[in-house]
Amino acid sequence: MAKIELHVHLEGTVRPATLLEIARRNRHPLPAPDERALADLFAFRDLRHFAGVWNLTTSCLRTADDFRRIVVDYAGEAARHGAVYIEGIVTPEQSLADEVGLDRVLGGYCDGIAEAEETHGVIVRLTPEQCRGCDPAFGEALARAAVAHRERGVVGFGLSGVEDHFPDGPHLRAMWIAADGGLGLVPHAGEAAGPAAVRSALWMGAARIRHGIRAVEDPELLVELAERGTVLDVCPTSNVRLGYATFDHHPLRTLAAAGVACSISTDDPALFDTDLSAEYAHAERLGVGAADAYRAGYNGALCDPTTKSRLPEPAYLNPLR
Repeated sequence: MAKIELHVHLEGTVRPATLLEIARRNRHPLPAPDERALADLFAFRDLRHFAGVWNLTTSCLRTADDFRRIVVDYAGEAARHGAVYIEGIVTPEQSLADEVGLDRVLGGYCDGIAEAEETHGVIVRLTPEQCRGCDPAFGEALARAAVAHRERGVVGFGLSGVEDHFPDGPHLRAMWIAADGGLGLVPHAGEAAGPAAVRSALWMGAARIRHGIRAVEDPELLVELAERGTVLDVCPTSNVRLGYATFDHHPLRTLAAAGVACSISTDDPALFDTDLSAEYAHAERLGVGAADAYRAGYNGALCDPTTKSRLPEPAYLNPLR
């Protein structure tokens, strides 16, 4: 069955074998001598460990070919699980931009789009994002660079980071630069912080919300999300591993019962040891079937109408629509 994935951090898709190869090519030392030891290092323990492995991975990525490759590699992995469309997230740090240049970073990711479709038959689009902890001026520069790559497959712009530690306000200008440039806004909200973070995302003009699971704490907000048709990108394993939910009591069940559209994604599959099939299976057990997840992904996708017309319509999966 066809699948759509709208919430996957491409830096978090790099598997140990690939990271080892990239690190050796870039002469970047790793704290593990071989693939098995690196795989043991990747095994998730807690949020602090997750951040450490993330930083280890991103420190190895330095060339346009590195960025191109991880797009193509993940498209191949996702294709094996039925993916037909992916919106990949990229989160360049300022140190990387200073060293390599935003054009080379985003250009490298864009280089992977055509190759991913040609090699694996998966349409990939990109949604760069700023982090709430970054210098707002860097976020604005990133937004302008994202707009400049719109014709090469950038369709959205996001905002990540722990919502309850860093307010949205300093980063609104960057978000609106992106929106004025024709990009959809896709902030993370409603995971580390509650309903107020979701409302803030809606106020800034979010086309879609990444996570959003804590909207269940506000019944009126659930009604508003359902009436708006706002799609939430839910990542069950990520929510559980990071301590925001359990599989037995996951908010996805309540969201679905309230009529909120929820796409299903992996978030960081290499770091959470998951894949798209596993996430769809978790969602099925929580009340969101594959047809509903696909429909939400289709409706929430930020690609242009011509690209969307190339995807199977939701009715193909659920004739009762």
